[in-house]
Amino acid sequence: MKRLRNRGRVALVAAAAMCAVAAQPGLPGLPGLAGTARAAEGPSPYAFDPQAGRVQGAAGTSAAEQLEAGSTYRDSIEPGKKLFYRLDLDDTENAYVSATAVPELGSSVDYGDKLQVTVQDSDGRDCESGQARVLSASDYPHPLTAYATRTLAGKKYGSCREAGTYYVIVERESKATSTQDAWDLELRFLSEPGLTAAGPTEAPEDWPSDSPGPPSGGSEAREGGAGFTDAASVGQGEWTTKIDPGESLYYRVPVDWGQQLFTSAELGSSQGDGFVTGALALAVYNPARGLVDGTESLTYKGEQKSLATDPAPPVDYANRFSAAGDEKAMRFAGWYYVRVSLNPEVGEKFGQAPHDLTLRVTVDGTAKDGPAYDGPAGEFSVPDDGLAGADGGRTAGAAEDTGTMRLVAAGGIGTGTVLVLGLGGWMLLARRRRTGR
Repeated sequence: MKRLRNRGRVALVAAAAMCAVAAQPGLPGLPGLAGTARAAEGPSPYAFDPQAGRVQGAAGTSAAEQLEAGSTYRDSIEPGKKLFYRLDLDDTENAYVSATAVPELGSSVDYGDKLQVTVQDSDGRDCESGQARVLSASDYPHPLTAYATRTLAGKKYGSCREAGTYYVIVERESKATSTQDAWDLELRFLSEPGLTAAGPTEAPEDWPSDSPGPPSGGSEAREGGAGFTDAASVGQGEWTTKIDPGESLYYRVPVDWGQQLFTSAELGSSQGDGFVTGALALAVYNPARGLVDGTESLTYKGEQKSLATDPAPPVDYANRFSAAGDEKAMRFAGWYYVRVSLNPEVGEKFGQAPHDLTLRVTVDGTAKDGPAYDGPAGEFSVPDDGLAGADGGRTAGAAEDTGTMRLVAAGGIGTGTVLVLGLGGWMLLARRRRTGR
């Protein structure tokens, strides 16, 4: 059974603090407690953003609800359905909308089951479409993430360039042999500002494609998160943890302009008999949750085995003009995400206990100045404390929780009260660690 990850643990402290704050009058605008309640319900196949707003996809454009830039949303989708959402865009911004679909653990999925995301203009013309599919090597339930964009991409004419109304369409296809329950959805809409002056219009032709040697300095324990918001921060190095059969772990890595990201994962040796095709899956996503590269080719026979993603070019604004999907995805700096999923068949053949996992990360190259954006780069940049956060393993959600605790103090709750709540939560965490792995 999957264990609660960082988000649920931080919620132990946040829940008590927020309950106390809720009793304080005159504190409008506090985040809701829905995320905390969901975290306390128990294990789930994915840690949804607790700050995500609820939205209901429409059956057509006329009733489509509007998505706001920089926001995350929750919805669900049934087999064969098509959901519509609305975007209001100007004539300078690049829009990125991702959808993560989450089949329940223990449900059935089949080869070819698909999640597709499309952005269209008001005349029904596609700006871009992306999809995530269940492959033959990974026909077990795990999160599927796809994104689509409306980018100006240097073209002067054509569709999807004018200011106005656009639509996001999320579609699900599932075989009759698959479980027909609805999949929960997490939607994320990010807006990238335009440039202050004309930028490049062609992708770099040459870039170093040789993979570097493994990172030096020994390994360090770093437990992964259960979703994008819950992803544990890591920098260059070797990171070890445990992973349950059927589980997906998420990490995030700060990658700046001019830098390359290399990742590999090793599944440790186990007692047992037989072999599993597609035992481990490794995928890398960019800051807008667009797939850079993924591999699911690891065949496991009980001996330690590793797999790696293909080399991708250094982060460069001009990569967006490449015809290759993996190169095009390396178009901006920021937090890049790594997902590792373990096939539940590994548990059937080699035991249901958590298995050893080693993640190796290399960030190569010297950081360079980014493009001159006509506005804040936001998530398309590495924050000043990015490297420090990676060294400490801090998640994006933990940073939000830190802000919440500051708000608690400002709201009139004494420092001693917050300290007691925090100590209680961390004592429970320590007890779980002693009795868990």
